[in-house]
Amino acid sequence: MIGLHIPEIYWDDESAVSLLVEYFTRRRSSGDLFYSGAHFERLGGGGDAEHLADRFDSNDLLAITMLNVSMEPHGAINLLTDPQGHWARLLSLIPRDAHLENPGSDALMEEGGPVWELWERLVGTKHYPGKPDGSGPVVAGKLLARKRPHLIPIYDIRIKQLFERPKVDHSFWAALSAALRMDNGAFLDQLIHLRGKAGIGEDIGVLRVFDVIAWMLQGRQGQVATS
Repeated sequence: MIGLHIPEIYWDDESAVSLLVEYFTRRRSSGDLFYSGAHFERLGGGGDAEHLADRFDSNDLLAITMLNVSMEPHGAINLLTDPQGHWARLLSLIPRDAHLENPGSDALMEEGGPVWELWERLVGTKHYPGKPDGSGPVVAGKLLARKRPHLIPIYDIRIKQLFERPKVDHSFWAALSAALRMDNGAFLDQLIHLRGKAGIGEDIGVLRVFDVIAWMLQGRQGQVATS
């Protein structure tokens, strides 16, 4: 497993809090939020709301567009109608309250577990070649992060670049879970502290706090984006 080096920015309260506040509260001249991704986890009450946690719905498909990805039409219909029942079956095997930092969640994430199978079916692999149209590693990761925000971290090009990791990274989940557990959960506690200090709301999970800081930090090194 490739280890996860956490940049010093995460331990700098002032810088990290500033990034969180900007992402979740900055507004355009029209008055709406500048970063569309600030709506990702809250749209429609969240993808892990009890009444829809075990199926994909239209709000999930809209939510991933807030992060600048989307499904193709036939792929979207596949997720919504679930013709073979795979999406409901696998989501129902992943508890809504599962957290990445909890060692009890490891079996869900490991090869052969329901999260692993769900990701493979969404990505399309030699074991599960019939992926929905328009899905791929980034889309799959964002769909899973929408449905299980406390268990699945977002993995996109900025995260890959910041942490110098491969395009398709089967060890990222395990690396981040190890980082959250290290030193009796010191990094986890820091993320919770940063969330509180930024005042963005406890409904934003620590994995999303981690993702937003990393995404914003990496973005400062390139072109400004709005998602």
